[in-house]
Amino acid sequence: MEPSQIQQAWAERGFSCTMWTDPPGQVWANFVHEVDELVTLIEGEIELSFQGQTLRPRIGEEVFIPAEARHTVRNIGATTNRWCFGYKRKN
Repeated sequence: MEPSQIQQAWAERGFSCTMWTDPPGQVWANFVHEVDELVTLIEGEIELSFQGQTLRPRIGEEVFIPAEARHTVRNIGATTNRWCFGYKRKN
């Protein structure tokens, strides 16, 4: 799925959508958000850790991170990755 398709699908579900690029080894540790978050890998490899689980989604696979869940995102691949993340919009 292309980023524009993800953006449209998420907007219909009330989520924002931003594409992000990380170099190999990049770690975003211990983030907490007040709202639900979605993550989808576009290219490369990624690892998400939250609520006692560690996930390595395939390209195109969506991961739901609930509000208030402390989470970490890692580029575990040898190449740059691209991924989309979005937050549930408050009404």
